[in-house]
Amino acid sequence: MTRTKKSAPSQPDPGLETPPGHVSGFVSLIGRPNAGKSTLLNAMVGTKLAIVADKPQTTRTIIQGVVTTPESQIVFLDTPGIHQPKNLLHKHMAEKVREALGGRDLILFLVDANHSYFSDQDEQALHSLKDTNTAVILVLNKIDSLKSKTALLPLMEQYAARYDWAEIIPISALTKENLDTLTKAIVSRLPPGPRYFPEDYLTNQPERFLVAELIREKILHHTREEVPHSVAVVIDTWADEPRKDGSILTRILATIHVERAGQKAILIGEKGAMLKQVGAEARVEIEQLLDRKVYLELFIRITADWRQRAQFLHELYQ
Repeated sequence: MTRTKKSAPSQPDPGLETPPGHVSGFVSLIGRPNAGKSTLLNAMVGTKLAIVADKPQTTRTIIQGVVTTPESQIVFLDTPGIHQPKNLLHKHMAEKVREALGGRDLILFLVDANHSYFSDQDEQALHSLKDTNTAVILVLNKIDSLKSKTALLPLMEQYAARYDWAEIIPISALTKENLDTLTKAIVSRLPPGPRYFPEDYLTNQPERFLVAELIREKILHHTREEVPHSVAVVIDTWADEPRKDGSILTRILATIHVERAGQKAILIGEKGAMLKQVGAEARVEIEQLLDRKVYLELFIRITADWRQRAQFLHELYQ
């Protein structure tokens, strides 16, 4: 089971012993949408904390992942992709990126290595670093999909000319190529510090959030066009019921919010096939996350313009 807390401590737990020579720090992962930040977080932590999809703007808030070794504790902060805000949801996401840039010990700026040229969108993303005094490592991700590593050289030259990077490291978060080099580079730049969390602690996100995100991930995998961006998932009820054999059955009822009737029809599918498939796939991963049997029931509700509703967004991502 993933050990979670509702919020990160501002001070280390006084009950935790700090080994001699121990280093620790907060490391933000930032970059454009689909740069692979969530994939990297999951690879570093060694378990699935952030959902992954081939859609931009998949991550909507900061997701924390903690990696603890005898010598160090790295607190990674996955962030939404940097893009131009178009609604209140996007503004919330942009604010989370700004939050992740402040008071951190190190920043990893992720770039899709398959982008062979520097675009206006890249310039916009790089502009977010203009006021930071924190060291930044440029991480060129997805090198596993390059036909030749020499294709990296022009991209490295373009980025090197635009910012004073602490280091430039090519990796593949998917295949974990060069992650050991990246980890060593991170640890070498962290200050001496205590353990903020117990050794088995992984994330600050509660299980309800992780479950809602797993449901949303399955929707992202099976839908296209405007549907993925118009979906929000809310856990309505969560009940743990003891069974005769001593195990626990968790009953979860969740509502999928969409903005239009057409989106609801797509998610239901012919004779309810789409909703059943989403529910079945999500339940499998939820059971793995919680390490127990789960009964999952999904409902769909039309909540017009929820991305522009401040109160709804506050309750969703508080």
